[in-house]
Amino acid sequence: MYNHAKQGGEDAEPGYNTSKIKQKGGFKATSFIYALVALENMGLIANMVSLVLYFLHKLYFHLPEAVNTLTNLMGSTFLLSVVGGFISDTYINRFNTCLIFGTIEVLALAMMTYQAHTKSLLPQLPPCNKGSCMDGGMGVYFYASLSLLAFGAGGVKGALPALGADQFDRRDPKQAKGLASYFNWLLLSAVSGAAIGVTFIVYVATNKNNQNWWKGFLISTLGAFVGYVLLAIGKPFYRIEIPRGSPLVRIAEVIVVAVKNRRLSHLESPSELYEVNEKDSESIAANVAHTKQFRWLDKAAILPENTEPARWKVCTVTQVEETKVLIRMLPIIGSTIIMNTCMAQLQTFSVQQGYQMNPKLGSFKVPAPSIPVIPLLFMVVLIPVYDKIFVPFARKFTKKPSGITQLQRVGVGLVLSALSMSIAAVVEVKRRKQSLKNPFQPISLFWLSFQYGIFGIADMFTLVGLLEFFYKEAPAGMKSLSTSFTWISLSFGYFLSSTLVDIINSATRGGGGGRGWLEAVQQNLDTTKLNLFYWFLAVLSVLNFFHYLFWAVWYKYKNDGGAGDAAAAATNGKE
Repeated sequence: MYNHAKQGGEDAEPGYNTSKIKQKGGFKATSFIYALVALENMGLIANMVSLVLYFLHKLYFHLPEAVNTLTNLMGSTFLLSVVGGFISDTYINRFNTCLIFGTIEVLALAMMTYQAHTKSLLPQLPPCNKGSCMDGGMGVYFYASLSLLAFGAGGVKGALPALGADQFDRRDPKQAKGLASYFNWLLLSAVSGAAIGVTFIVYVATNKNNQNWWKGFLISTLGAFVGYVLLAIGKPFYRIEIPRGSPLVRIAEVIVVAVKNRRLSHLESPSELYEVNEKDSESIAANVAHTKQFRWLDKAAILPENTEPARWKVCTVTQVEETKVLIRMLPIIGSTIIMNTCMAQLQTFSVQQGYQMNPKLGSFKVPAPSIPVIPLLFMVVLIPVYDKIFVPFARKFTKKPSGITQLQRVGVGLVLSALSMSIAAVVEVKRRKQSLKNPFQPISLFWLSFQYGIFGIADMFTLVGLLEFFYKEAPAGMKSLSTSFTWISLSFGYFLSSTLVDIINSATRGGGGGRGWLEAVQQNLDTTKLNLFYWFLAVLSVLNFFHYLFWAVWYKYKNDGGAGDAAAAATNGKE
């Protein structure tokens, strides 16, 4: 029989030694990854929530340009995760991919540190009367550093989550449970580092009237550098998967063969479709059972008469089903974009809101970008509770290793994000009313904690749900690229935010040359209608939830012959 894994290298890993592999991996290996995630996110999240102030008060951007520059930076960062995911699946293993892109990220942070400390690379007072004063040589340097930061950080995000997930074997009942917990603890590491970043680093950067930004960037640089050193030290403990060749070629093969065989009749039974017996294959991945969706692709698994099995002539059922999985994922990606558009507002307009509120906590002045520490602290407490209490409890009823399905978890997050935007609109009305009444007695900064807190919980459900969903459902040779789909959703959310700001402003200016909803006079939010923009996003989020619900019900989970149910089987026997 034709051995598809031998010829195509679809799932086989040369030199795979199961006895040696079992001695590596597990939580001992992922502890190094957790350390990197905490240290890297310490700086990354601090920059995400505070760079809009750097652009406004240090580089003298106008508010719309500052907001769009930050959202475009974050959108590019997450979009470029696809590059890291593709490279680590195709050419370089995930460990080396992380180190290469991590070096670029550290270099970019060092460049930002140098620019923030060098007067000749910064615009001087009085500021120019333009949306952005960054032009000439300092503009080239500025945008080069941001581009490198997006490329480096994005590449790491495309490979790192899958590197950690590789340390657990889903076919082993105990390790299947460990995989479900891994993504929860990965998020816990990220929010723990972020909590330090949005308090300590933001305080250092914004202290002394925004004159210490270079110190904040320096701490971010050193944190990321130490994190990647720790990642390198952990190499002896990792299970390192060997790249299996281009996943895009395998997808193209199914589509091309299906088109070639379009005139063939469907077979009476799916059992007649071409498949390689797992015992006859060198592949370590289980075969995927046939599903009825997208039947036209099944023709790629029909072996024409008088034809010898070979690549580009026939595909296995598993290969066809993996292509179907990717097609099914596309609506899930599309229906989570709006939530990430909402998140972009908490890192831009909400930070500017805080800048015009009372920052005092007793005698201590809290920097506005530090407000996200409230949901981060909530998450630091709630993630262990969710993983150690809720998941085992739910597992008794659902028999699923993760307690509830990944798509159910994402749905909860989408509902909470709509609630967060509604609360943001109400808080903005209260803030603006008080500011217009008495600008010297603004409401407390901590009113923002409601919208931040609810959205933080939403993010806890959605981000981990998507990461676990895309990793588990992905074909064996596309784990990194598929995991990066989570970041693609984030990326499109940020880009959509920039587009919506421009569209809303254009649509609400009117014919008389007036101001749009989000166009502030002298950076004063009291002159905007930000509350209406928040209500617009809340309504959009509700509509998007029903859009997501349709596709989540329609989605058919991959059946990999029981590998994914190992932990559930063990649970039935123990609990």
